[in-house]
Amino acid sequence: MSVTHWQKTPPEQDPGASALSRPGLASADEIAVSLTDVSKVYGRGNSALLALDKVSLTAGRGEFVCLIGASGCGKSTLLSLVAGLDEPTAGTIATPGGRVTLMFQEPALFPWLTASRNVELALRARGVPRSQRADRVAELLETVHLGGFGDKRPHELSGGMRQRVALARALAQDADVLLMDEPFGALDAMTRDLLHDELERICSGRTLTVLFVTHNVREAVRLGDRVIVLSSRPGRVIEEYQVPRRGPRRIDSVEVAELASQITDRLREEMSRHDS
Repeated sequence: MSVTHWQKTPPEQDPGASALSRPGLASADEIAVSLTDVSKVYGRGNSALLALDKVSLTAGRGEFVCLIGASGCGKSTLLSLVAGLDEPTAGTIATPGGRVTLMFQEPALFPWLTASRNVELALRARGVPRSQRADRVAELLETVHLGGFGDKRPHELSGGMRQRVALARALAQDADVLLMDEPFGALDAMTRDLLHDELERICSGRTLTVLFVTHNVREAVRLGDRVIVLSSRPGRVIEEYQVPRRGPRRIDSVEVAELASQITDRLREEMSRHDS
């Protein structure tokens, strides 16, 4: 049996320098997302809550980066800041990779609209001409393997199918950076595994940068090119793990389980430190 040697890299300090040192990133022009000393405080005075503390990280164009950490460590806050839904208290965020879109855990589909109409909303928002929308919607539904389901309303679809519609809607925004906040957390293991395959297939066919938040360590290793571990509140980058790609991955493979075990041990160590 072969032994896989996983590479653990230290937390990033200089986003630009770190990006240049990573395999596959030849220049600063290839940085899609950059956070430099980003902090976020909610409230004021004695009630102030520090959610993120001087977080610095980057994601390269076409890179799949998974963020993992204990509940309340600021993972979702970080995505909201990158998406522009909120502003950092300190630090800078840049998305030179282009247009950014955010996909939540809940599909958030309009129940009175069909799958096709839900996807079409994103095209309308982008100003895509009406004459082009029907073909593009059909293409996107085919991309997520929902061809023939365009006339179904959300209540007629399974949970996994609703998430496929939400993914098609996100892709309809023609984003260069896709932020995913635990998109498969509410699904059963089998459906989640199938959607992992679909997401990997979709990403392999385009230069799409993904920041993916999850509580599932194996999911992070299964999908990511890198796994970034955040500390308990306030969130700080405490570890990074490069995930080598040696052909197709399975969530139950020895290689995935091996690295997931290392990351789980690091999370337990961090949670024990925080509790004490």
